[in-house]
Amino acid sequence: MKNTFLTLAASAALTVAAGVATPALAQSSAITNAILSQKAGQLDKAIVSIDQATTSDKTKDKDKPKAWFTRGDIYYQLVDPSTQALFGKYTKDMKPGEPLQKAAESYNKALELDGPTGEYGKQVPARLQNLYGLAFNDAVKSYNDKDYDKAIASYKMAAMLNPKDTTAVLYGAYAMEAKQDLAGAKANYTQLLGMGYKSVPMYTRLLQIAQQQNDTAGQQQILKDAIAAYPNNKVFLTQELNSYITTGRGKEAIDKIKHAIEVDPTNSNLYGVLGSVYDSNKQQDLAVGAFKKAVELDPKNFDAQFNLGIYNFNQAATLYTKASKMDLKTYQLKGKPVEAEGKKYFEAAVPYFEKALEIQPNDAGSISALQKAYFRLGRNADSKRMEDRLQALKK
Repeated sequence: MKNTFLTLAASAALTVAAGVATPALAQSSAITNAILSQKAGQLDKAIVSIDQATTSDKTKDKDKPKAWFTRGDIYYQLVDPSTQALFGKYTKDMKPGEPLQKAAESYNKALELDGPTGEYGKQVPARLQNLYGLAFNDAVKSYNDKDYDKAIASYKMAAMLNPKDTTAVLYGAYAMEAKQDLAGAKANYTQLLGMGYKSVPMYTRLLQIAQQQNDTAGQQQILKDAIAAYPNNKVFLTQELNSYITTGRGKEAIDKIKHAIEVDPTNSNLYGVLGSVYDSNKQQDLAVGAFKKAVELDPKNFDAQFNLGIYNFNQAATLYTKASKMDLKTYQLKGKPVEAEGKKYFEAAVPYFEKALEIQPNDAGSISALQKAYFRLGRNADSKRMEDRLQALKK
């Protein structure tokens, strides 16, 4: 028995000395085999070897970061534009986006095991940024091709690869809206708010989505948040004030905007909003006074200029309509003075519309109003010029 034991021991020693691999060594060689197969362009064999190395409990801890990083590089070659055509055949049995996803999870695992300063961990951020670019570009292409499901999936992948970047989340919302997935778009916009991102268009879309979903409470909360973020935004303020008016709180609306003016007395937009509220309440004299103050503070306030033009235009139109409804006898007695008064209002309207058009040269409302006012004033050449300009906009 003793001799037998010695013989077996000697045999084991010879086996180790001869270099026959133990299970642990086998896993280390699997990494080497994967790298060699990768260099030889045999990515199917490389995947088998590297999956063996990453899934085995016998892979040494010190080799695990290398194994996962190598796995990331192998899958990256399947999506890298410079090698994709050559190795695309190896993805035929994979799901869409699977190679990129596996590359990403592999690099992240390498970073987790190696730390940000390790040999492999410090290389991961650059690799992930490359993957982000691939995912984002694929999303843009899919969106342009109207393949919204694929675009959304790719934007989600890009957002996962670069969690601090807001662009992929924002564009993902656009893709969801294109697909009419309002709940998904709302979730993305809400996610952006949590990331510290804000913009007027985003709050506007959130308000529109809430309106489409008949979410009155949600709409009020979004509007409140939007005004907190952009306290001087005329659209948001007007929406809030309109909500007060439609719910019978017109006085509260006026008090609110007056308080805002007390805080910021040189804000032209606030006076413009006040003018709009007065106009909605049929308090025209007060509306005109507020619009004039807005123009005084900022001559480039388009809305105030346009509204002053509209006020004078409507006054003129009312007077001309009054004259046109007179019978012949009444018109001969009173018609001409009424029209003369109306003409004065048209003359007063023109400078406001001209200034509004100067501020926004392609505004159809200003062009159309000027065309009619010029005509009433006998400025036929100017009226024709506006008519031509309006037709050009419609082309």
